[in-house]
Parts: sequence; C-alpha cells; structure tokens
Amino acid sequence: MTIGSDDALAARLRLAAAQDAAMVPIDWSAPLAGVERDEFAAPSGPLARIALGPIGGDRLVLMPGMTGSKEDFVRMMPRLAASGFRVESFDMAGQYDSCAAGPPPGEHYTMRLFEDDLRAVLASGPPAHVLGYSFAGTVAAAVAGSHPELVRSLTLLSTTPVAGQALRAFKVLGPFSGLLSAAALGRLFVWVLRHNVHRAPLDRAVFVTARFDKTRVDSVIDIFDLMKHTPDVAPAARERGIPTLVVAGRHDVWPLEAHRAFAERLGGRLVILDAGHSPCETAPHQLAEAMTDFFAAGR
Repeated sequence: MTIGSDDALAARLRLAAAQDAAMVPIDWSAPLAGVERDEFAAPSGPLARIALGPIGGDRLVLMPGMTGSKEDFVRMMPRLAASGFRVESFDMAGQYDSCAAGPPPGEHYTMRLFEDDLRAVLASGPPAHVLGYSFAGTVAAAVAGSHPELVRSLTLLSTTPVAGQALRAFKVLGPFSGLLSAAALGRLFVWVLRHNVHRAPLDRAVFVTARFDKTRVDSVIDIFDLMKHTPDVAPAARERGIPTLVVAGRHDVWPLEAHRAFAERLGGRLVILDAGHSPCETAPHQLAEAMTDFFAAGR
C-alpha cells in the first residue's frame, strides 16, 4: 500500500508529518534518556548496543546501515517504547562504536559476517520485529529467509530494492557505478558525507562527520562491493510467510518503481513517505506511525 490508499493511516501520517516539521535540532551524540547501553559479543566482535522500553514488551530490533549507527533511531525510539515495545539498536561491525568488530586482519567484511552477527543478536532474546535500514535491510531479509523462527516481522527501510549489481539503479550514480571500483565508490561516499554535499541539517552533519573518526573506511568499501553483488532476498522471505513492510522516501536514492516492484515480490505492504533516504532521521514520527500500524494489523 502507499500513502492515500488507507484513509485512516493517511490521516495519522499527516498528523505525524506536522510533528516531524516541528522538530528542533538535537545533539545526536547525547545519551537518550532512560536508554540502556551494553556491548553484545557477536561472532565478529563487540557490537555497541542500546535499548529502551519495557522489559517484556514486544521486541523490536533496529539495524542501521552503511556509515550509520544506533543513533540514527534516537528520534523514533521513545515513541516506539511508549507504544510498549522493547526497542534495541546496535552499530554494525566496522561502524562507529562497533569499529573493533570485523573480519580477521587481511580479510573482508562479507554478507556472511553481517548475517551471522544479526542472527546472534536475534537469538539472544525472543523473536523480534526487525527493521533493516538501507544495506542492513538486505542483511535482515536474508536472515529472515534463512532463520524465520527469529523474526516476527520485517520492515525494510530504504532498502536496496534490486538484486545483482544494485548500484546500477541509483538515480544519480547508477550509470557510472559499473565504471568505478568499490574502493573509489566508498571513498567518494565518505567524502560526500564528510563535506555534507547532500546538505543535511547542521546538527546532523556535525554528528555524521564526527562518526567517521571511528567508522572504518574498509568496511564502507567492502559494503559497496557487496552491493555490486546484492543477493535476491525476496523469494525466501516471501516463502517463509514473514509479514513485510517496505518503507521508502518519495525522494529516495532508489526509484520508487523499484521499491514498488520489491514490495510486490516480497508480498509485502508499501508505504511511501514524503522524505529522502533517511526517514528515521527526517520523518521519524511518520515512520513510527507506519510501523505501529503495520504491527497492529498483524496482531
């Protein structure tokens, strides 16, 4: 489904959009009130993790993507926790506070590494609703397809919607992605974020820039290489019958037609928000509303 096909949801999303428009700058690095912090001993190493919400509440695991971190969800977590969810998020191996986690020296970050880490996180508690953001959506869908007993539902946020050399579908970079190596793409991407070429709000740009003091560039390069060989995760996830929500911004880096086709192949719902690639940062009230509506429909 898309915005407008469900009048009740559309009305709630309009109210949430007004809340998003009224947001003020924050310190993205500041500890979230009431949050619990720890390190999870994953197969690749220690993963920095935060949690918020009632112990015993329905478990919701939010996985940030490439160059991201658990802080990407700090605007959403209080709202989801207030709805009764036990919300967790962790930095992927090589990213920000999980920079010490990764492959042995001389080896590369692989899909297997990221899948094994997520599977271990999920297996450490009860089955969870899982959100994968961008590249992490591919990881989450792969784990849902191989270990459906760990996943109650799947939310794919701005997730790579095509398989194979997925970068070819980028709106801007696509035509040139086959000509550039993963190393060139990774370093270019880091440069763009460091210099705020995409013109993120100042409070966000300051945090994103500081985060690169820890994030390992080789992990970014390896993920770009993995995106050039994106697995087709839709058939297995659909076959397992896992409820799936695909969420994308109207101005995402991937074409909306690709997200629509992806949702159809997954047999899932589709919600399009008036946002870019990062609704968890710029439209958190709308995203939380879409997710809680999705969860309620599946109960």
